[in-house]
Amino acid sequence: MKRALMVCGVLFGATLLGAGSALASTQAPGLHTRHQRQERRIAQGIRSGQLTVRETRRLRGEQACIGRAARRMRADGRLSRQERFRLHRMQNRSSRDIYRLKHNRRTRI
Repeated sequence: MKRALMVCGVLFGATLLGAGSALASTQAPGLHTRHQRQERRIAQGIRSGQLTVRETRRLRGEQACIGRAARRMRADGRLSRQERFRLHRMQNRSSRDIYRLKHNRRTRI
């Protein structure tokens, strides 16, 4: 799990630009909106100092992993019900992580 998150973090920079357009699909329009909302929550945590550099890197890496997973799932031109469920579950987990890390009393100095 840790290795997967580290790999996602390393590849984050290269995939961030393509993740937004890959998530914009008429088959699952809520995923793109949710991705943007979570990115805004992360950015707000940075501005307020609630997130440390390491926490930010981890959360953005998670979002990049979700974007890559969505692109792989859409490679055949459609999202199945199971694939949509899996993406929503990944976003739910990421949302919990954002909340938990923003409220863990660690701050950027």
